Amino acid sequence: MSNQIKVHVIHTGKVIVDKALPFHHSTDRPLAWTGFLRPKSDLISVPVSAYLIEHPKGLILIDTGWNKVNQTKWGQIRNLSFQYPVNKADLRASETIDCQLAKLGYQTSDIDYVLMSHLHCDHADGLRLVKDAKQILVSEEEWHAGRTDHFHYLPHEWKGVKMGTFAYQETGEGPHQRSFDLFGDGSIREVWVPGHSVGLSATIIQSYNTSQYMLLAADVGYAAKSWKEGLTPGVVINRQEAANSLNWVKRKSQESNNIATLANHDPEVKPGIITL
Repeated sequence: MSNQIKVHVIHTGKVIVDKALPFHHSTDRPLAWTGFLRPKSDLISVPVSAYLIEHPKGLILIDTGWNKVNQTKWGQIRNLSFQYPVNKADLRASETIDCQLAKLGYQTSDIDYVLMSHLHCDHADGLRLVKDAKQILVSEEEWHAGRTDHFHYLPHEWKGVKMGTFAYQETGEGPHQRSFDLFGDGSIREVWVPGHSVGLSATIIQSYNTSQYMLLAADVGYAAKSWKEGLTPGVVINRQEAANSLNWVKRKSQESNNIATLANHDPEVKPGIITL
């Protein structure tokens, strides 16, 4: 059996938001990220990514993108509810995660693990499309937030989905020295990077063959310019924690054996395959 790891970068449509939502500046007025009383010229469209990892020990999906109900305006209004004015989906039928997996030759039931970076709508909305995956996991911290914080989360997005949790361990890795090792061999590690959300996870994918690795930074920063320019997201639970997590990503991105650091919503990142 080959010990090669392949990572498919997938775009599951786009999200339309005020430019203050992905990139916070100290000069932004409070709640600028909502777009309230701001011109349409401040709206931007950015990709919504998911990642399929073909791993020797199983097929792993990171995040799920938009649900197919978002193909119409009224479908979005019903589905996204009070969050619709803040983030709107731009989605074609062929872009949903189940369709994207089919293009790669997989059924959703082939997925061994779905690992959720966090449960905000543009990451968790596709959970119902992959509910027959063998295991669906999110951090304990994020699962608690998803069930109790009714402002940042839409719990109907995982209604009828069997959700499991993982616990971060004291590993010395990440801004809080805590991470979760999926297989116990260091090849897939979920690192606790709070700030944007309480239980946000970044994913480190480590090569079996060399010291090389790649980092999926989730929403620690919305694009590479986030850590290059020190721009935390507009939506945060804790601004200082978000900055600490962003600084950690920046340091990791500069390591010589890091072959790629990808933000979930970076327009500069194109769909493709990265091999480790």
